[in-house]
Amino acid sequence: MHPIDDSDPTESANATSAADSAGTDTTHSTSEDDSLSIAYVRHRRINEMIDAIRYCLEGLSLAFDRWGEEHVTGPGFYIAIVSGTSVEGYADPMGTNYWPVEICQTVFGDLDRFYDAASRVAFEADGAVIASIDGVLQHQMVRLKDLSHADLDTRAGTAMTYADWMGSRHMSALDTSLREDVVATITLSEATGRVTVFSDGRYESVDRNATGGRWRVAE
Repeated sequence: MHPIDDSDPTESANATSAADSAGTDTTHSTSEDDSLSIAYVRHRRINEMIDAIRYCLEGLSLAFDRWGEEHVTGPGFYIAIVSGTSVEGYADPMGTNYWPVEICQTVFGDLDRFYDAASRVAFEADGAVIASIDGVLQHQMVRLKDLSHADLDTRAGTAMTYADWMGSRHMSALDTSLREDVVATITLSEATGRVTVFSDGRYESVDRNATGGRWRVAE
């Protein structure tokens, strides 16, 4: 098993070469030109944040029992974890769509409060939630701008392709995951209840029928 870095990701701007020499496991390909977001994804703390978000979104998916009904839309959610100090260069504010910071200000706080806030957003708001690598959640929700086809292909190293089940939210999340200061994006599909984690142009998706599988205790 490869070692996992337990240090604070906010203090690891120069961690890439050290992590590579230690053989740290990651789903990303690495090169000398990799952005710092690749290093951040190596940290246990970041993985814990991704797991906490995914756990809550899978819970929302399981709690909704009207999937497949005609003219019924389930909870939908989109969050980006970023390592930069601002998303102004690739995001626009989504009007009065806000993350309820009065309920939950950080992913690393009370998970029940995060679930309650995510549930409100999933049913009532539109746009993407922004979380920094220390777990702090931004009040203003945003629309993440599209990359050009040429830019996407350059960043991905090949022509971008999308799975048949992907809608506009999933395609945006996949594209956005290629940005240099985006560590990961995570979505909950309002159409099917599928939960997907995107990172560096790759993704791990769990259909609702398998949702919660990794959290279940064997009987």
